Amino acid sequence: MTRIDILQQIESAGVVAIIRASGSEQLIDVVEALRAGGITCIEVTMTTPNALEVIRNARQACGDSAAIGVGTVLDGPTANAAILAGAQFVVAPITDLPTIELCRREGVPVFPGAMTPTEIVRAWQAGADMVKVFPTTSLGTTFIRDLRGPFPQIKLIPTGGVTLETVADFIKAGSAAVGVGSSLVTKAALKNRDFAAIKATAEEFLKRVRAARGPS
Repeated sequence: MTRIDILQQIESAGVVAIIRASGSEQLIDVVEALRAGGITCIEVTMTTPNALEVIRNARQACGDSAAIGVGTVLDGPTANAAILAGAQFVVAPITDLPTIELCRREGVPVFPGAMTPTEIVRAWQAGADMVKVFPTTSLGTTFIRDLRGPFPQIKLIPTGGVTLETVADFIKAGSAAVGVGSSLVTKAALKNRDFAAIKATAEEFLKRVRAARGPS
């Protein structure tokens, strides 16, 4: 998939799944469940044990049926290692300019993290494809709506605090997409290998995103 393909896929679905799996086998099972539920953009955090190996194995197993990205990236060398392992997009909790520059050079979508209006604009001006607004657990949907007033051109992905109960409000506030972790892939579902529950939750998230967007 090209950079444009991945960006279109993320915006179309409106949800990026954030996974902290224990290994590549578990991740691939989760990816299959998410794909069955309609979510095909998966972020594997660098806090996952053996994250680069997990990304490499997942890419080999999934091919172009899912976009496998890397999250919790703090610097350029980490981003480069993940891209070499097969990561198709890069997500960070901070705005690190060398990371953005590297991703732009490699043609890989990059979503740096920012919180304040100044940080968000700097990330966008530096070349971010979208800006991860983080953490939104405490900031909430009103903050996203407030940002959209002066910055309608900036594509925002709020992450943190996005649940089935709040996802519609985040979309209505003007989010291009949302990042969802434990509300989508719960610890209980992972522990119990309840992939049917993960599929059902993915379907419900997408249903609520579509409803919030209204008629196309």
